[in-house]
Amino acid sequence: MKVCKFGGTSMATTQSILQVKSIIDRDPERKFIVVSAPGKRFSNDVKITDMLYAAYDEKVAFGTCKSSMKVIRERFLGLCEELGLDIDMNKYLDEVEEGIINSTSSDYAASRGEYLSAIVVSAVLGFKMIDAGDIIKFNNNGIFDAELTNDLVKKYADYTDGIVIPGFYGRMPDKTIKTFTRGGSDFTGAIIARGIGARIYENWTDVNGFMVTDPRIVENPKHISVLSYEELRELSYMGAGVLHPDSIFPVQIDNIPINIRNTFDPENEGTMIMDNTAGYVLPVVTGIAGRKGNTTILIKKAMMNGELGFCRKVLTVLERHGISVEHIPTGIDTMGIVLSDAGLKNADEEKIISDIRGMVNPDFIKISHSLALIAVVGHGMVNQLGTAAKIFTALYEAGVNIRMIDQGSSELNIIVGVEEKDYNASIKAIYNAFFG
Repeated sequence: MKVCKFGGTSMATTQSILQVKSIIDRDPERKFIVVSAPGKRFSNDVKITDMLYAAYDEKVAFGTCKSSMKVIRERFLGLCEELGLDIDMNKYLDEVEEGIINSTSSDYAASRGEYLSAIVVSAVLGFKMIDAGDIIKFNNNGIFDAELTNDLVKKYADYTDGIVIPGFYGRMPDKTIKTFTRGGSDFTGAIIARGIGARIYENWTDVNGFMVTDPRIVENPKHISVLSYEELRELSYMGAGVLHPDSIFPVQIDNIPINIRNTFDPENEGTMIMDNTAGYVLPVVTGIAGRKGNTTILIKKAMMNGELGFCRKVLTVLERHGISVEHIPTGIDTMGIVLSDAGLKNADEEKIISDIRGMVNPDFIKISHSLALIAVVGHGMVNQLGTAAKIFTALYEAGVNIRMIDQGSSELNIIVGVEEKDYNASIKAIYNAFFG
């Protein structure tokens, strides 16, 4: 049996939903369908989820969300009319509007795009709809309860008549709705795949799988046909946004492959993601990804390496300020800490620096912004001579100054930090060095 997750572009229009039906009808194994909220129909359009957030904001400001809901109603009623569905969609839309007015957080509103999508798609396919809140569970602390959820999903493993499940959300013990982070429908699909013991998890989107690097930077980059779970994690975390980076965890437990496919080019085999890529001919570098928006804290202190607990003390300060750390490149007398700008959004940088001074009394401390991180990822790099030299030579020849170098102990990736202004040039230079 296969689990198929369809993204927002697949849910956006009547034509795309009919394309989804065609894909499902072609393969009798496609019986478990996870859907996202409708995405953009054209470049200046607004995603349904963003409309629903706006509805919640309207409710907070004015006690009503009728204005925002009017646009959402038109969108779903239009879909039902064009698809010729005989369902009372207004009943569900009334339920959503009332629920938003009575809710105390935006999670309920944010989840309703997937919920309404599932109602539409289940009617189109003639499949049973199961509310994600009935099977996806969180504990009292808002943490996803993997084992309880797996037990609830497993009950449907032998169901062969077809099921549609909304992605992105579940339910707390007190029955309130709790959402995953944006893109969480990918995670829902992986949860269902594990629970029913799927043969494969197909994730249908609007691209033909993973490219070696960002096509907005490098024109027509090569396609990646096979990825390992570990390579996926590295590339997704560093900005390759085809799949939610947490999606591998449920399927990895039972070694279920993920196949990234294109709803609008269903004959393309896409990218296969699996635990073991042994037996495949692998390039030295599988993918190149990166992200801007990072900050570094540079600390210098003579004999730092001999000072017991030095790193722990610095990290304790950051923990106390609620800041997670991305990378920690170190030397004998230096320590670099890389933080995401998003994680520093509400932080008092001067207070952080002052607290570090008070904790470890450094000789020098400086905070710098505008750092871009670029990860060069691939199992083929293991024991391959000259990989790092090729990266650094390419950057040198492109006139790029390297501010940071970090390599994981598994030799799966090499991460370099460059100025944000050099980001695109760096991606192009590294790509051309290995694929140009």
